Amino acid sequence: MIEVKSSSVNRAEMDAAIGAAIMRWQDATQSYDEAVGAKLGLGMAERLCLGLLQTGPQSAGAIAIATGLTPAAVTSLIDRLEARGMLTRTRSLEDRRKVVIEQTETTRKFADRYYGPIAREGQKLLAGFSDAELATVLRFVTAALALQNEQLARLKAEPEEAG
Repeated sequence: MIEVKSSSVNRAEMDAAIGAAIMRWQDATQSYDEAVGAKLGLGMAERLCLGLLQTGPQSAGAIAIATGLTPAAVTSLIDRLEARGMLTRTRSLEDRRKVVIEQTETTRKFADRYYGPIAREGQKLLAGFSDAELATVLRFVTAALALQNEQLARLKAEPEEAG
């Protein structure tokens, strides 16, 4: 862990240290997710789909947006994960034309096995911060996520570069 005393570090050094730490955190998170995927035989789109389902039941359209896949590719992805017992698909009670995709107990067990320890240790880590510090962390993470999503949308809107 990097210990920084604000009186001994100027703003530019602090900004650089934060930027470097975020890049290492992103790389570590991606490496961990890829390692989980390798253990479970899941590709990136499958991991994104299952991650989205952690927040609750979803439509196939929401999965398409989260994964960047076409509707036909999402159907194939759902078929594969359903065949493995990792999700279920049922008709919506409100609109029978819509399909609702949900995680299964198997998926919840995998999530707890691989991500539960991170969540539990993360809670212990957060317990060491004051309410004011947590408010600042939340403000930063929320703003950083919005920035990342804005930049992703900008990048996707750009035409492909000729190789």
